Amino acid sequence: MERRQLNISIQGLLVLSLPLGSACSGPGEPPPPVRPGIEVLATDSVHLLDGLRVGLVTNHTGRTRDGTPSAVALRRAGVDVVALFAPEHGLGGQVTGGESFGDETEEVTALPVYSLYGERRSPDPAILQELDALVFDVQDIGARYYTYVSTMIASMEAAAGADIRFVVADRPNPIGGLLVQGNVLDPEFASFVGPYPVPMRHGMTTGELARLVDAERGLEADLHVVPAYGWSRGSWADETGIPWIATSPNMPTLESAIHYPGTCLFEGTNVSVGRGTDRPFQQLGAPWLDSEALVQALGRLELPGVRFESVRFTPIEPDDGKYGGIEVQGVRLHVTDRETYDPTATAVALLSEMRRQSGQHWAWRESTFDRLAGTDRLRHAIEADEPVELIVSHREGRLGEFRQLRTGYLIYE
Repeated sequence: MERRQLNISIQGLLVLSLPLGSACSGPGEPPPPVRPGIEVLATDSVHLLDGLRVGLVTNHTGRTRDGTPSAVALRRAGVDVVALFAPEHGLGGQVTGGESFGDETEEVTALPVYSLYGERRSPDPAILQELDALVFDVQDIGARYYTYVSTMIASMEAAAGADIRFVVADRPNPIGGLLVQGNVLDPEFASFVGPYPVPMRHGMTTGELARLVDAERGLEADLHVVPAYGWSRGSWADETGIPWIATSPNMPTLESAIHYPGTCLFEGTNVSVGRGTDRPFQQLGAPWLDSEALVQALGRLELPGVRFESVRFTPIEPDDGKYGGIEVQGVRLHVTDRETYDPTATAVALLSEMRRQSGQHWAWRESTFDRLAGTDRLRHAIEADEPVELIVSHREGRLGEFRQLRTGYLIYE
């Protein structure tokens, strides 16, 4: 089979000649393991950082396949890493979601760690004066609400403002790069859980999103994307050979990540998303729900790629404060075909049916829901009891526009 090459050249600099997909595999053989961008940067592309004082935006997910932290890998390659920056959940990934944290010192390297989820949300200009480049290496999960991409965008903007290099050590999108689903954010609802008009499930890597935002916002950043070697758009996290690391306290498995673009919307309601259990974002519940009736109603919709199970669970010290120590009834979602499953459309069906069954018990957290949805139209449509199919159809026009827009910024086939 002919090996196709994709040359990634940004701002005129050749970063990598990348064999696409599984071109290195023979017939019937599994593709070789994917090399995350940080491994490529520390070997083939280390010239990007030669002679530069480097700040690294990272957390516990920023590591090589053998578990070496990104800062250590870069230092071993001779890179002068002088500062670390940590996104939401902190450098170790254990800080509760939404909880700010301060600066600290990393124990192994003795490097300063500047919080990007406290008083500052992007690197201070005073700190950047002491740097020549920022490197971003954090594993995203492919959903618009996840704030790691917000931190990347804010960091890239800061780097552009300081006229220093910005390098993205790219990683695979764990829930694949083919499917694009959900509402596209309306700009007036932009926030840290949705900084740019992309769909709930955008199907892009952090490097691809960086390219899109840089160009569409006219940042003119000195941006360099180091691709994840060997990744193809149709691959999921469990097909890459890269060990899964819980990206945050309530994202323990790939299954949770697959559901998250849809079930995260329930953060904007008084229904539990399973925080305080071993299956966050895989199950939903409230004390007043009738789980059996709910499963029957959802089953009649014949939603593709998902099965619903009646469930009872008791959240233990949930960090969202919902029903701690109280048994709730609801549904557990099981993916039966992840290629046809649309978690965002499934969430619309769940919201509509749960609200209908809840009656006076139902409550929105309106500002939270609308920020997550990227619009108030979804909430109003559900309140108006519009059919699920009609609600979902409203988004198709803008989704088509985004699919066309993103083609100019994709790196992988």
